[in-house]
Amino acid sequence: MIIKNIEVGEIFIPLAKPFKTALRTVKNVEDIVIQIVTDTDQSGFGEAPPTAVITGDTKGSIITAVKDFITPALVGMEIDNLDGIFRKLNSCIVKNTSAKAAVDMAVYDLYAKQYQTPLYKLLGGTRTLVETDITISVNPVPEMVADSLEAVRKGYKILKIKVGKEGLKDVECIMAIREAVGPDVKLRVDANQGWNAKQSVQIITAMEDKGLDIELVEQPVPAHDFKGMQFVTGHVATPILADESVFSAEDAIHIIQNGAADLINIKLMKTGGIYNALKICDIAEIYGVECMIGCMLEGKLSVSAAAHLAAARGIITRADLDGPSLCKTDPFPGGPSYEENLIRMNEKPGIGIEKIPCFDK
Repeated sequence: MIIKNIEVGEIFIPLAKPFKTALRTVKNVEDIVIQIVTDTDQSGFGEAPPTAVITGDTKGSIITAVKDFITPALVGMEIDNLDGIFRKLNSCIVKNTSAKAAVDMAVYDLYAKQYQTPLYKLLGGTRTLVETDITISVNPVPEMVADSLEAVRKGYKILKIKVGKEGLKDVECIMAIREAVGPDVKLRVDANQGWNAKQSVQIITAMEDKGLDIELVEQPVPAHDFKGMQFVTGHVATPILADESVFSAEDAIHIIQNGAADLINIKLMKTGGIYNALKICDIAEIYGVECMIGCMLEGKLSVSAAAHLAAARGIITRADLDGPSLCKTDPFPGGPSYEENLIRMNEKPGIGIEKIPCFDK
């Protein structure tokens, strides 16, 4: 099976509600999709969201990276030559991790299809069910409480609360949500780099003192502030999850060896795909550090690729794969089944997505 070409398209998916964090507000998913075409007429699919405030990638940069750098590097290569493909993919252009992730997942999709096997089984095959949290966007407290209660009514047992804009007032928001949903619902707090180190310790300590039972706090300080992350991790009891601070295997080693976080959040759009994400999993296993698998605001195709990785590796103990649940429509037939808080893997070969409408001729 030889790569003949890589086609590029776009999708537009309205969100059920605006998605709001300390970094941005989004009303629609507007992603780049790709299709790798082979000499056997088999296709592999990939998707990449332009998340400029996190990865630096825009729609234009993703398209250019795929068309002008990645496609010339990979055309003519055998799908079985995974190591060679991914070495070329990662060396043909610096950074541009979202573009690389889209192509990476399409290659893995084809590789698994070639052997008529679901991707998660080729990657390790740990489980067939993955439980995800759901994100509660930054809004006035009454609205966040209402959104939390709605999520619990739908069956979600884990809520990821977006904060980071109000400093100590964020504690009042978490208190209100905890009182509303009760003690049995897990709460994760994501500041999206919204606090500084001293502020983080003050806020997290206040949550601890009030007995809010927070499972973890995600990326409390700016991504580049490794010393700040280290300070926070060393001064609070609540586990700290590194997200924007970890793009690469090298970042993961640095964070872990310096005690700058207790947990690592793996996102394919940061790592450049599954190939590099597996390296982080291996490092985390060596050090005994558990991982979360997360997503940007993405459609079902790329989130499904992440779900296959989550189902494959036991070191991934938590999932934040709610992207498809936040979308009003789903343009991708096939793939894992999204049943509110549960993602159910199936036996379809590859990632399982049957087609992408813009390539359906």
